[in-house]
Amino acid sequence: MSLRLGDIAPNFKAQTTEGEIDFYEYLGDSWGVLYSHPADFTPVCTTELGRTAALKEEFAKRNVKVIALSVDPLPSHHEWVKDIEETQHVTMNFPIIADENRKVAEMYDMIHPNATEKVTVRTVFVVDHNKKVRMTMTYPPSTGRNFHEILRVIDSLQLTDSHSVATPVDWEQGDDVVVLPSISDEAAAEKFPKGVNKIKPYLRTTPQPNL
Repeated sequence: MSLRLGDIAPNFKAQTTEGEIDFYEYLGDSWGVLYSHPADFTPVCTTELGRTAALKEEFAKRNVKVIALSVDPLPSHHEWVKDIEETQHVTMNFPIIADENRKVAEMYDMIHPNATEKVTVRTVFVVDHNKKVRMTMTYPPSTGRNFHEILRVIDSLQLTDSHSVATPVDWEQGDDVVVLPSISDEAAAEKFPKGVNKIKPYLRTTPQPNL
């Protein structure tokens, strides 16, 4: 069965390019991004891993640790890392799981037989500090992921966890947010001193409260 939003992300131990890890211990109190790659030495994956390494500080600002997965063996990973660093002009700074037996891939339903029987699709899991799955995203093997979108979703999740708001279409940091319908007009006026714009009884916006 595939993991759903709100499910607890299963723990696992695995060999990685940075040694053996226990997933929960690796995350500690941080949020996590676990994402899979179809295979080593593939062009799209190479660009994705390079992009992730370049975004290290952006993930760190959000208290997020990243870990990648491919079903190829560890020696292949180490050779691939050299190519990633050379072609993407980065230093790899996060681990890649060597999931040869597909234990983690099957646990997280990363192999979709009707798409490809042999490799993982491009799956992304965002896990919060309580080890709950908060976002899943699945791309076909041929399409590179949008890491700006992954960061945007993390920003939204962390903001809406701490304030009684939701984020509207195409929201970016600094944009107005939506007041939850469960909050009365009176409570909203008190809770959001920057002001509430009442467009419809169910559609009210306010400036982003944590800025």
